[in-house]
Amino acid sequence: MKDAGIGPEGRVVTFIDMGTNSIRVLVVRLNPNHSYTILTRQKQQVRLGEGEFEDDDVTPQAMDRAVMVAKKFAELARTFNSEEFVAVATSATREAANQDELLRRIREEAQLDIRVISGREEARLTYLGVASGIHIGDRRIFCIDIGGGSTEIAVGDARDCHHLDSFPLGAIRLTTIYCSPDEKGPIAPEQYRKIQQHVKNAIIHATGTIRKFKPDCAIGSSGTIINLAEIAERALHPANGSPGNRAGQTLTYKDLKKVVEMLCQLPLEQRRKVPGMNPERADIIVAGAAVLDVFMKELGLAEIAITGRGLQDGLLIDYLSRIDNFPLFGELSPRQRSVLQLGRSCGINEAHARTVMGLVLDMFDTAKTKKLHDFSETERELLEYAAFLHDIGSFISYTNHHAHSYYIIRNAELLGFDEREVRFIATLARFHRKKSPRKKDPDITDLDARERNALQLLSSFIRLGESLDRSHAGLVQHVRFSAADKNTARLEIVTGGDCQLEIWGIENERKAFEKAFGRKLIFDVIDARNT
Repeated sequence: MKDAGIGPEGRVVTFIDMGTNSIRVLVVRLNPNHSYTILTRQKQQVRLGEGEFEDDDVTPQAMDRAVMVAKKFAELARTFNSEEFVAVATSATREAANQDELLRRIREEAQLDIRVISGREEARLTYLGVASGIHIGDRRIFCIDIGGGSTEIAVGDARDCHHLDSFPLGAIRLTTIYCSPDEKGPIAPEQYRKIQQHVKNAIIHATGTIRKFKPDCAIGSSGTIINLAEIAERALHPANGSPGNRAGQTLTYKDLKKVVEMLCQLPLEQRRKVPGMNPERADIIVAGAAVLDVFMKELGLAEIAITGRGLQDGLLIDYLSRIDNFPLFGELSPRQRSVLQLGRSCGINEAHARTVMGLVLDMFDTAKTKKLHDFSETERELLEYAAFLHDIGSFISYTNHHAHSYYIIRNAELLGFDEREVRFIATLARFHRKKSPRKKDPDITDLDARERNALQLLSSFIRLGESLDRSHAGLVQHVRFSAADKNTARLEIVTGGDCQLEIWGIENERKAFEKAFGRKLIFDVIDARNT
């Protein structure tokens, strides 16, 4: 893709995933500054594979449902002036003997061309969507997505996939094979064991290959796994409350076994009422759970992390990666991409943000060499992102924009971060101006002792960095701590012009620094024009 054709008003692109159980739509505006804005994300269950796995045909009723939903979603996208549609179909369409009729009807009635993708391509796109939203680092991850008609797996790292596979093991497919349509009662232990054996036979060679890669962690995508985790959280651990945010949520194998045992003992109507259960999945979730059960047992997985990201997100990431010179992608990590995406979506002054960020990191690094702190690369990275986003609250209003920055960062979907990291970044941004953090501030009571100490010291760097670019003109070129002892810390400021505003700003922040570090701040201003 040479050129996305992004005009001054942006370009709207729609991504549609027609699965075996549901159809999903994602409408995105690509902005001229190379960020993107999600305009709407919708899902509608259609049960396209219902009855198909008995005679290889999508039933007339299922086809009607799929065509109607595809038409409505296409109409919805066009209300946003969508200029392009990227639509794919997976297992149910892939295997349907009447695939041509289904695609023809959607093309004629919804004016939508759908591309049927292979199982391995589905696995690749799913992995792309999952991996783009988590901090992988040096780890190797195993990813599994259990759909209605098939299950896709991938093993990879932050750079690439090492193994992709797809199996005809979906929640609807296995339910169709092992449960009669009118079956409403409990699921007998022998019936569940048959499903397990079916799955085990299908994956026996793949599990051996996966073990050789020695993945460091497992991540589960798809509605089936998410719903199983929600049931475990609400039915087994009600004292923990509703999970709400799936980020960082895990499902243990021990809890999965308890959930399966509980669900199998209940007739369908009671199954629908289990806390956390999506009633629309109650008839197929046990078969889906069997797939996860066998994979976790065969791979020796004690737990699996849960993500709401999947194929649809992979379609977006794949599309953006094909745009020439799209700076949100390439070598950026998911964390870097999500921070840059958030900043640009809120229209930050990127030049100022990068100037402050550079000055703040200069202070962090040189202060460490002078033993003013002992924080690690972990704190440095979070400080970097907080410095970049510190002014983001101006998107709402300049007045009290530090407080708005806190709110935006806490509530944004910053991919690749856990909840504590997001909160720490937000709190650092919160204290970049006005009052300094105090022990009794409600914003910091949930932080542990090391985090509170880090906040006290690192917020001083952001306050100084903001002051050193007070005019937003980039007049301060470099800054470093040149010396420090028990009583004083000396800051060397290299400028490229008259920076009286910046000097006044440093004077204003001197007290906050001295309180945080317990040292008097002395600074030397060096005009680079005279050297």
